[in-house]
Amino acid sequence: MGRTDARAEPRSPWFRRHGAGRPRLRLVCFPHAGGTATAYAAWRDRLPEGVEMLAVQYPGRQDRLAEPCATSMAALADAVTAALTPHLDLPVALFGHSMGSAVAYEVALRLRRTAGAETVALLVSGRRAPHLGSRVPARLDDAGLLESVRRLSSPDAWAYEHPDLREVLMPSLRGDHRLLDAYRPDPPAERLRVPVTAYGGDRDPVCPVTDLDTWAEVTDAGHETVVLPGGHFFPREQQAVLLDHVASRLAPHLGPP
Repeated sequence: MGRTDARAEPRSPWFRRHGAGRPRLRLVCFPHAGGTATAYAAWRDRLPEGVEMLAVQYPGRQDRLAEPCATSMAALADAVTAALTPHLDLPVALFGHSMGSAVAYEVALRLRRTAGAETVALLVSGRRAPHLGSRVPARLDDAGLLESVRRLSSPDAWAYEHPDLREVLMPSLRGDHRLLDAYRPDPPAERLRVPVTAYGGDRDPVCPVTDLDTWAEVTDAGHETVVLPGGHFFPREQQAVLLDHVASRLAPHLGPP
């Protein structure tokens, strides 16, 4: 499962590319609210040979700090879809955690509508189906956002305790939560034709295990719920087990080397 390189995608600010020398499938990974593409940097050495990972970098953070955060889910999903369209020469699977699950879902819909492309797998984590809304309280002020970060044991929680870092990080966290607060998708009139696997932690305070089954309502191609030990950020706690399972869902779509 060794990787041959890890480099920034030169043509688009939207992706950090961790590649196979001769990729046969692309896995596009969407971060949580306030998160960055580096949340997936450790994945590159555990993915199957032949899988190229594109980790999405939302605007308003790290090397895109000078750009304004997306103000609506539609604008964000439209922009990612447009950036992803040149990469559809290979099969594409999508993985998203928390907010990233909703973005991945919206991108899957748009790839089908605008590019005529079906993703081969939609892998979601730590969130119920988008049309049911979020369990995170809406319109949190900064103190409430910081308390939520601590309560959910975010891997970035330590950084918010440092005033200088907090000043840099708060705009993207605040912007992402505003986006989520305004996101009110209708019940799916158009169901996906891609299998959906929903992952969750057995102690997640904002996504109970029963919420994961709601993803069955958005697809006609089958749904699977996978529960792992841990809280909201179980992907960090259970990284090896999660990636083994993700790899098993990608393997049938890799084709011959």
